Amino acid sequence: MTAFEEFGVMPEIAKAIDEMEWMLPTDVQAEAIPLILGGGDVLMAAETGSGKTGAFCLPILQIVWETLRDIGEGKVGKAVGHRAKPWTLSFMDRGNALAVTPDGLRCQSREFKEWHGCRATTGVRGKGKYYYEATVTDEGLCRVGWSTEHANLDLGTDRFGFGFGGTGKKSNCKQFDNYGEAFGKMDVIGCMLDLDRGEVSFAKNGVSLGVAFKINDNNLRNGNFFPAVVLKNAEMSFNFGESDFKHPIPDGFVAVCKVSHEQLAVNSNTGEATAQDTKPKPNAPQALVIEPSRELAEQTFNQIQKFKKHLKDPEVRELLLIGGVNIKDQMEILQRGVDIIVATPGRLEDLINNGYVLLSSCRFFVLDEADGLLKQGYTELIERLHKQIPKINSDGCRLQMVVCSATLHSFEVKKLAERLMHFPTWVDLKGEDAVPETVHHVVCPVDPQKDTSWQSLRSHVQTDGVHAKDNVRPGSNTAETLSEAIKMLKGEYTVRAINEHNMDRAIIFCRTKLDCDNMERYLRQVGGQKYSCVCLHGDRRPQERKANLEKFKNKEAKFLICTDVAARGLDVSGLPFIINVTLPDEKSNYVHRIGRVGRAERMGLAISLVSTVPEKVWYHGQWCSSRGKNCWNTNLTDVQGCCMWYDEMAYLAEIEDHLNVTIQQIDKSIKVPLNDFDGKVTYGEKRLNTGSGYKDHVEQLTPVVNELARLEREAQSLFLKRSTMVNFY
Repeated sequence: MTAFEEFGVMPEIAKAIDEMEWMLPTDVQAEAIPLILGGGDVLMAAETGSGKTGAFCLPILQIVWETLRDIGEGKVGKAVGHRAKPWTLSFMDRGNALAVTPDGLRCQSREFKEWHGCRATTGVRGKGKYYYEATVTDEGLCRVGWSTEHANLDLGTDRFGFGFGGTGKKSNCKQFDNYGEAFGKMDVIGCMLDLDRGEVSFAKNGVSLGVAFKINDNNLRNGNFFPAVVLKNAEMSFNFGESDFKHPIPDGFVAVCKVSHEQLAVNSNTGEATAQDTKPKPNAPQALVIEPSRELAEQTFNQIQKFKKHLKDPEVRELLLIGGVNIKDQMEILQRGVDIIVATPGRLEDLINNGYVLLSSCRFFVLDEADGLLKQGYTELIERLHKQIPKINSDGCRLQMVVCSATLHSFEVKKLAERLMHFPTWVDLKGEDAVPETVHHVVCPVDPQKDTSWQSLRSHVQTDGVHAKDNVRPGSNTAETLSEAIKMLKGEYTVRAINEHNMDRAIIFCRTKLDCDNMERYLRQVGGQKYSCVCLHGDRRPQERKANLEKFKNKEAKFLICTDVAARGLDVSGLPFIINVTLPDEKSNYVHRIGRVGRAERMGLAISLVSTVPEKVWYHGQWCSSRGKNCWNTNLTDVQGCCMWYDEMAYLAEIEDHLNVTIQQIDKSIKVPLNDFDGKVTYGEKRLNTGSGYKDHVEQLTPVVNELARLEREAQSLFLKRSTMVNFY
């Protein structure tokens, strides 16, 4: 048995993992995989490169495959058996944000602003006097009563529904009148329907509150009536008479479950449950994974393909939904059938809105790099999708949400989790942002007042044009001149860093797309193949972006020049170096950027070039958002321009305060002093010969694990002996 099998991963998937040379589950995988396999919602926070993608892909792939196998063998889910049995709440005839337990006898809605309702699978008709009980099991607003299958699920807001609410109001046709008295948590409401007299009545804790409604419409009175409920951030349980009621049934009434076959009504909105009902439609995936960028979506998609290598009969079908790919091809694949979709928000929304993707069978809803999704403005879309997904599927499985992020300590992520997730377990092995121990990060100050070499440069990187209309010249000490000097010097320092550390593979982060283009042109100009490079940013066509990333991963290009679009989650095996030409203005992005190195226990060096003087840069303003491309409005944003002054020393202070460290500084030679870290590593390779390093670490841990096992056995033996003595006396 492999280490992954011990955490519940099936042998076929474990075999694929073994072929990928994953020796042991990472900490986040060891925590998250059993939780997801166990049916729970999970929030994951761990440092970059910690294996979060595998932590959710592995268990989801396994559960999807097992579900497909059970459907193929004609096995019926545990809740389907209850659905076929009368007198449960319907999994189908309910609001999107209302959850029903697998036994069909308790429901819950955690929506604060909206009402969500539900009806029973079975009802009564014709004649007779019927009774059931509903118990308020949590604080919140609720109405309970009777409705026909034509009624609005918001009980009591049309003529087909009759409700009694916790505020002491009865309601029908949106007419809310005082009735009885208010009720709340742990109160038991008896719901009575007298079809012989056409009356609806209620009781509170066994005490009758009198007739609430007279049904005078004969057509309505001769219809089918079903127990019904509507909730707002509340929870209720139901007893239809198959177990003892908490209070005596009123004289002349019978439990609804005792209705004769002639008076039995079946909810047509629910229908008869069969094994076939649980089979998803071809375009209704069981798992939906949303990624903030095309590159991350492709990366996750590729991992799923690797993990499923040995999963056969049935085959798990995955689909990548991203922009830049022919949508007709994606639609054809959807028609043939998909089980797992990995998508970016834009393309996914288009296909859902046009009916090409159904969410009716979705069992897993995964938000990868959730803070990135929220910062891009997708909060409303995420909440809208969540409302469309049934909270309990037709096979009785509750929707599971998995939220992954480099940090869960952002306010937005916490609030989203509170609104959408069901008692999630936090897998927070990271705490606040921290730099992995495998990353050596330094800053190099760029001071144009001390380093005046920019004044005599024959050629330099093309600058962003911010100062094209300013009077900047060598010898001048104006803020504009020093700002232009920074732009030129950073190009020189980038080349110097490459040469000093013999970099043959690195990611170079620039602030804007224009800066990336200029840096790409400059490296090709000064070095040709020596500095072979490609660009990755939002203005490049999707196919070009994909091709450039593949060239870099396949070592056909030495340097990948990009904006922060590549900072989150991008996994490049064995990457030794990154250069920050400009510090990010979001302090958390510093960790995301430098986390591209130091992954999978391999050592990495991150060098940040930090200006000691303010630099005027393209931002965005009222008139454009292109950050410099085809724009000449170089005024500051506060005077309707598109520029701002960028104070990198202030950003550096924020980053150091955020990480609670002082980042080592190096001089303009870009030499990194030998220290305990640098003297014992080769960047891009695992750290060796450090006493407790990574070489043969499994063997090194064996004696410690054996000793822990011995101590555990000894502790259990002592406990049993003590228990025996206590029982004896």
